[in-house]
Amino acid sequence: MLSLQLLFNAIALGAAYALVALGFVLILNATSAVNFAQGDLVMVGGFGALAFGSLLGLPGIVLLVPLLVVMIGIGFLLAFVAYFPVRRRPPDTVFITTIAAGIIMSNGANAIFGPEPRATPSLVSSGDWQIGGLVVSYQSAAVIIVAAALIVGLHLLFTRTQIGRRLRATAQDRDVAASIGIPVNLMVAATFAVGAALAGAAGLLLSRNFFVSPTDGANYMLKAYIAVTLGGWGSIPGAVIGALIIAAFEVAFPALPALIPALAPYAEAFTQVWSTVVLYVLILLILWQRPQGLFGEAVRARP
Repeated sequence: MLSLQLLFNAIALGAAYALVALGFVLILNATSAVNFAQGDLVMVGGFGALAFGSLLGLPGIVLLVPLLVVMIGIGFLLAFVAYFPVRRRPPDTVFITTIAAGIIMSNGANAIFGPEPRATPSLVSSGDWQIGGLVVSYQSAAVIIVAAALIVGLHLLFTRTQIGRRLRATAQDRDVAASIGIPVNLMVAATFAVGAALAGAAGLLLSRNFFVSPTDGANYMLKAYIAVTLGGWGSIPGAVIGALIIAAFEVAFPALPALIPALAPYAEAFTQVWSTVVLYVLILLILWQRPQGLFGEAVRARP
């Protein structure tokens, strides 16, 4: 039963990580550049939920809608400030501008909210279900449901709507998309908006249990980058699988002494610190065998 409990917790954490990684890979596919502010957008989403919660006094599930609207606006702003002015420069320039944007967000949050970790409002009322020996908290279940709904909604957006087809066409080949009348710049800006909205939602989902502080952006950025690299650079399903793998390892590794009694005398070797070390060693081993990632796509060059 403990293994089922760990699996449920890993899915809840991985679902939130997947939102961050999805936003990252969508912007990557649309621009061929890395948005290093993606992690800081998660932090902004957490503090945005905190601000809305303080002002409105509503549960997190209700705050999700206004938070997504605000994050969409921030995504558009990020595109016009950190991407479009330098889009014809070398990709390294975009790296720097998005890093600068992330630093501005981090220091702005520090100035407004202070450096202390804060908890966002709970998505739903506190409590849990007892299913045999399995304890399912309302919060964790709500995280999985909300993240799954957003991922399904994103899939429907890209496969069932005209704007989704335009977004996909722009990501595949901007020159061809422009030649058939698609407003490419608007679609790229919309991709930033979608990526920011997903990051903001992840901030709301994660910050109740793991708190939010102005310095959290780098940690979430690293997880998104590794999830995308592990899953396959540019692969949307790979980004989701990579995020779930990272979350599963973070949840399961520290619990191994409880799962395997023979390891109990060595419990000190199964801390979160060693969990991080072993995780990155395993990622190195995987990438040595499959440099393209688990679901890597064929390399394509964009003129």
